[in-house]
Amino acid sequence: MKSQIKIPLPPAVIVHSLADVRTALAPGRPLTLLSAPGAAQFAGCLWWRALLEAANFSGPALLDCAAAPGRALEALHLGLGGVVLRAPAPVFALVAALAAAQGALALPLAPPALDLCLNGATRRLDSWLAG
Repeated sequence: MKSQIKIPLPPAVIVHSLADVRTALAPGRPLTLLSAPGAAQFAGCLWWRALLEAANFSGPALLDCAAAPGRALEALHLGLGGVVLRAPAPVFALVAALAAAQGALALPLAPPALDLCLNGATRRLDSWLAG
């Protein structure tokens, strides 16, 4: 049985665009921004950084790198504060150690999240963020 690592993060919201980030921030509640699964591979690390900068977001934000440790390292090199990386234990441990050394977060699995592209997600956003 796998042990589950508990990281105290505000509720996560999956965003796909600057409009999504603005929607997620509108209720004014603490949150964690999360990219779509594997977004580092199809949108890139610079896209995520630009999105966070455009929104002037300084809270917790996780770029999902799927099973691509190179993308996770790129994200950390760019100064991003968090990555999700589903990689074998030795690889994940190395990336997690590098992340910790620069004050970033590396998670082996994405936290539960509300995906804003799903029907009705916007209506459920405030209650999701309230916990």
